[in-house]
Amino acid sequence: MTQPPVTAALRGRKAEQSDRTRATLIAVARGLFAERGYADTATEEIVHAAGVTRGALYHHFKDKRDLFEAVYRDLQDDLRERIRAAARVEAERWERVRAGFHEYLDHSMDPTVQRIVLIDGPSVLGWEHWREIDNEYSLGLLRSAMERLQGDGDIAAGTSIEYLSHLLLGVISEASHTIAFAHDIAAARAEVGALVDRILDGLRER
Repeated sequence: MTQPPVTAALRGRKAEQSDRTRATLIAVARGLFAERGYADTATEEIVHAAGVTRGALYHHFKDKRDLFEAVYRDLQDDLRERIRAAARVEAERWERVRAGFHEYLDHSMDPTVQRIVLIDGPSVLGWEHWREIDNEYSLGLLRSAMERLQGDGDIAAGTSIEYLSHLLLGVISEASHTIAFAHDIAAARAEVGALVDRILDGLRER
């Protein structure tokens, strides 16, 4: 018997359902990874909580590590949008950049970020790949911001934006780790934030 042709509408509905399943798996996995950590979260728990089959999980992700990377990237997407939203509040470009730095530091106080990004991220993804992803999301934002500030005359002409961006990425990465692992996170956030402000102010051409 000849099968009826698959219409564009049907293909569209299937694609939407597939996207919803993937999004559900990422959302559920994010919650479980944040609560229990990667090592203590079984794939069986994820599919049960998501209400899908193991086949659906492996249709979208090669394995649990691949799902973890999707969760990690989802968190990075959230952070990038939060940084952009925080920056838009300020009128002056320099203060927009400063606001972005502080939003990044605020993000490190989130227990979900602490567990997935700062604790499990390097060990699950491997140091090199973890750094590649971090560079992919953060370095481009920093480079663009520093280029604009140099164009405004706030960063000295002749300064290597590439080197400066890498150094600032190191500063903000270490700052976020320092806050996340501090005994008193709120106190560390305040002190580290003040030091980051001093570093940024030291870069500005007067």
